[in-house]
Amino acid sequence: MIYTEIENYILSKKGSVRIEKVEWDCILFKVFDKMFVMLGQDNKGLDIITVKCDIAFGEMLRKQYRSVFPGYYMNKQHWNSVYLTDCDVPFEVLCEMIDASYRRVVSSLKKTQKEQL
Repeated sequence: MIYTEIENYILSKKGSVRIEKVEWDCILFKVFDKMFVMLGQDNKGLDIITVKCDIAFGEMLRKQYRSVFPGYYMNKQHWNSVYLTDCDVPFEVLCEMIDASYRRVVSSLKKTQKEQL
């Protein structure tokens, strides 16, 4: 998977904004100031993407793919991370994870914010 493809897919979401978080050495993607994706690295320098997940969906993905693990530096129930290096998760599934994360965050927005999207 190419990092650029992932970023382009994330930015195709309505209201998605890319924010470089220098102090964390990562890139956050937010909609109305609520994060739904983080791109960064683990403590060994391996590229990872972290997305918000429904608990059952997240657990299923962890069992199905070796590259998926509990959210790195995040709530382990509600966030999953995926190693992008030597990744066994198909791009389409990764897009489904991004979509699910986006939907979860958008569903928590105020009515006026949802209307703006």
